Amino acid sequence: MRKATKRLLGGLALGAGALGAIGAVLMKNNTGSRRERRREKLRVADMWARPGMKVVFRAELMPGRDASERTFRINSLLPSGRVLLEGVTGEHAQREFEPIRS
Repeated sequence: MRKATKRLLGGLALGAGALGAIGAVLMKNNTGSRRERRREKLRVADMWARPGMKVVFRAELMPGRDASERTFRINSLLPSGRVLLEGVTGEHAQREFEPIRS
């Protein structure tokens, strides 16, 4: 084989390898973003509370108060899964409230 033919075949092999590597990287990035969108949808669907929803503190945390006095409305959700309430200061976790009745 002549020297020019060897260089041509070597260049073609190198180019094919580069294209294969680029394709693999693009496929991985595309799959990752799709997977991340799916996780985000599940995270939103699994939230235990929504803004505007009413929650009732457990009786052990506010002894001597009626359920109506322990009921507050959720103002906003935090990324950590905790909530901010209207009329109460601080962040509160799901375990501080009575289970939601469906």
